[in-house]
Amino acid sequence: MSDILTAMNLLIKVFEKYSGKEGDKTTLTKGELKELLQHEMAPLLGKAPDKAAVDKIFKDLDSNSDGLVDFTEYVTLICCLTTVCHEALCKK
Repeated sequence: MSDILTAMNLLIKVFEKYSGKEGDKTTLTKGELKELLQHEMAPLLGKAPDKAAVDKIFKDLDSNSDGLVDFTEYVTLICCLTTVCHEALCKK
């Protein structure tokens, strides 16, 4: 499998690891998103995000305002964070 396909597969697996713990397996609740951020993105985001930070991230991601983060909204987060990392590396 190519590197990009491996990366895509990993993104799907991470989403599925946290989605559905509190409800629908095709979406993330705020609690599931917080757990994902704490366990999967701690090196990037630093200490565990506080409630206000999670609320803001969740609100920004929930583009359809349904109170859940679906896969497309999750991928938006990944793309934004990847862009920030890329920009930071290009400045070095």
